[in-house]
Amino acid sequence: MPKRLLTGTVVSSNSNKTIVVKVIRKVKHKLYRKIISRSKKYHAHDEKNEFNVGDTVSIVETKPISKLKTWQVLSQNEVQK
Repeated sequence: MPKRLLTGTVVSSNSNKTIVVKVIRKVKHKLYRKIISRSKKYHAHDEKNEFNVGDTVSIVETKPISKLKTWQVLSQNEVQK
């Protein structure tokens, strides 16, 4: 089974070797058919503590590292300006 790959923004990097990534997805409401945003936070493993709040990163699913961490940072995405 392929590993899931998500892209989101770092919202916290206070912990050692751990960052919190907020992933936003767009879904259509079942009744009203309006596009709405849904977000979820994931704890991801950051071995070198190189990512800060506001960075856009890609995370990939991995085996459980701790109770909350089952994701690992893959790379940093460059934001187009």
